[in-house]
Amino acid sequence: MNSSRSYIIRALYEWIVDNGCTPYLLVDANAEQVEVPGEYVENGKIVLNVSPSAVRDLSLGNQEISFSARFGGSARSLCFPVLAVLAVYARENGKGMMFSDDDGMQPPPDPDPVAPGTKKPTLKVVK
Repeated sequence: MNSSRSYIIRALYEWIVDNGCTPYLLVDANAEQVEVPGEYVENGKIVLNVSPSAVRDLSLGNQEISFSARFGGSARSLCFPVLAVLAVYARENGKGMMFSDDDGMQPPPDPDPVAPGTKKPTLKVVK
């Protein structure tokens, strides 16, 4: 199964924009394949305004996010894996979501584990 993170990011982005707020992404700047302006990184993280008026050519893909934005008056291209996104939230009220490291993609535990050497119960037809 594909990671749900990219779908959640797109849904939250749309929800925030539809409500007239400014969508921000919190990105782990130390993750592999992260291309962001290093001079704006603080404590290994960068906060990016991804509102439609702040970016060009925004692509919220399943594997990576890319766009162009202005930093200090000069245009820069940014690209980073979806898994580097730590949070999506609205600047105005902080509503959004933080992501955990495991991305919630672990299979759920077996709800009824059977001890070794025991049989599972079976059903019989009774007439």
